[in-house]
Amino acid sequence: MSSPIVGRFAPSPSGRMHLGNLFTYLLAWLSARAQGGRVVLRIEDLDRGRCRPEYAALFIRDLKTLGLDWDEGPGAGGTHGPYYQSERDGIYASVLSELTRRGLTYPCFCTRAELHAASAPHASDGTMLYPGTCRYLTASVIKARLAAGKRAAVRLKAPDETYAFCDGHLGPYEENLARESGDFLLRRSDGLFAYQLAVVVDDAAMGVTEVVRGADLLSSTPRQLYLYRLLGAQPPRFCHVPLLLAPDGRRLAKRDRDAGLDSLLARMSPEELIGRVAYLAGIHPGGEPCRPKDLIRDFDWALVPKENLTVPEMLTETH
Repeated sequence: MSSPIVGRFAPSPSGRMHLGNLFTYLLAWLSARAQGGRVVLRIEDLDRGRCRPEYAALFIRDLKTLGLDWDEGPGAGGTHGPYYQSERDGIYASVLSELTRRGLTYPCFCTRAELHAASAPHASDGTMLYPGTCRYLTASVIKARLAAGKRAAVRLKAPDETYAFCDGHLGPYEENLARESGDFLLRRSDGLFAYQLAVVVDDAAMGVTEVVRGADLLSSTPRQLYLYRLLGAQPPRFCHVPLLLAPDGRRLAKRDRDAGLDSLLARMSPEELIGRVAYLAGIHPGGEPCRPKDLIRDFDWALVPKENLTVPEMLTETH
């Protein structure tokens, strides 16, 4: 008997939901529901400086307005909470402590300015590959720097191993962690836990079996597969979806206030918006107004484009 499918929404409340978020959430919801699965909502508010409670509340309101319901998380209860990452620091700290006890991590004292000055190569996702400056610091040097008040981040040692997987939508992908990802952060020097650690710990703890997210996160997957192995947890199936681009070629972004849900819902009904987004996704040829539940029966990943999509101007205009 196959395991039950558990999908998830994982919004980061650093701004209003935009069309690209909705595109991904609709596909995540449909994929889970079409398989008779459940959906978890988790608010990814790790970065307290950028994330705001009012945006989290608006994400929850917008999902309900659009007919994208969930079975576990804020407003629905559940047994795997808390469902706000800002309330899960103790869980991440425990996992980080165990990885450190096993000799898999090290403190890193490098500043952002020092990393940029080092002209380090870049990973496939555009982030800078860490040159390993602090990997072999002696215990006495580490102790002296901490005693002098220097703050340290924590990095995970990346092995010289290739991690390959078959994405549920984009197909085969692989990376050598040492050469293409490098030693990556698990906790920042300001004490905030890193995305890579938190998302793996949470998806494993919440029983998530399917992750649908934007193609910009494809290159994060090998690092996360390595963490799943270290934690002895079963990784989910990953499906990475195309990104939505503004007419000028930019990725839609909350910081640019692109195609915000407040503007879109001021001009059209939730059903009209779902119909147009489903049309962009290739799963609703007519684009007529509809509700998410109307799309479940005929949902098919084979219909969803693999290349990034340019959004019509009528859906990116803000008023």
